[in-house]
Amino acid sequence: MTSTAGVQPQNNNNNNNNNKQSDFIGFANLPTQIHRKIAKRGFDFTLMVVGESGLGKTTLINSLFQTNLYPQRHIYTGQEKIHQTIKIEPSTIEIEECGIKIRLTILNTSGYGDNIDCTDNYKLILNYIDKQFEYYFNNEISFNRRNISDNRVHCLLYFISSLTRGLKPLDITCMKALHHKVNIIPIIAKADALTSNELIQMKQIIIEQIHKHNIKIYQIPDCDSDEDEELKEKNFELKNSLPFAIISSKQIYEIQRKKFYGRIYPWGLINIENSYYCDFLKLRTMLIIHMQDLQQITHEIHYENYRLEKFELKKLIQEKDDELRRIQDILSQMKGQ
Repeated sequence: MTSTAGVQPQNNNNNNNNNKQSDFIGFANLPTQIHRKIAKRGFDFTLMVVGESGLGKTTLINSLFQTNLYPQRHIYTGQEKIHQTIKIEPSTIEIEECGIKIRLTILNTSGYGDNIDCTDNYKLILNYIDKQFEYYFNNEISFNRRNISDNRVHCLLYFISSLTRGLKPLDITCMKALHHKVNIIPIIAKADALTSNELIQMKQIIIEQIHKHNIKIYQIPDCDSDEDEELKEKNFELKNSLPFAIISSKQIYEIQRKKFYGRIYPWGLINIENSYYCDFLKLRTMLIIHMQDLQQITHEIHYENYRLEKFELKKLIQEKDDELRRIQDILSQMKGQ
């Protein structure tokens, strides 16, 4: 028998510490691990810009992501635009910030709305989006599906001319054709052509037209209840700013050692990142904060709808084939008799 003489009971404080350690499983480290994996692997995001020529699509993208996508871009003359067809031009850039890598693909739809008859312009865009869904679908059902590149269109910035005071028939037709395939964010281009009152009125008109024609634009989600009040207030402001009114510029100015994109007018200089003048900063903030949500909606709603249509079509084709085979068997039996 082992003697217990001289053995002292353990300190209660040590017992409490041991209990605390045994209660800790380690799930609290998951966000850090997920962040580390995302930072190492990076992620893909595809942004499509749609709108007529001359609305500042390229300028906006360059200033949003501080890059120069088309340094030697050809500017079409009026005569060339008559015979020009719509083209979808992809450009991919890699951005790394604070250890996070993003492969950003910009899809420019040059030639959109430039022809006399533009009624079918949306079809090429629709076909392109469907092709990316098909490519992802085929890779998903293949044997090697570990590293599927995601080229699906996660967000579409639709540019609306500030000179029309609302949506044109082409805008309505295009957005109605695409809204169940992609997340649409309406943009009022060249908002400096409008006074403050005109801009407020135009936003109201566009929202009314969107509701009237049952166009589904991207709905900025509400913040979680446990988020801080500053983020909730910022998110509420973003939701109330749609459609975003944008002033673009590729010119960088420096005042008091601070560099910014701006535009010079006869009456002075404006900083396009100043929310008093336009929604440029709000648009960039929205894309950053809700980038993951845009990807999630693309995958869980738009892509799942495509998959469902695909499977239903396959089922229908299979039923037709079975029916045709049954008829052929009956005819063969009749001939044999």
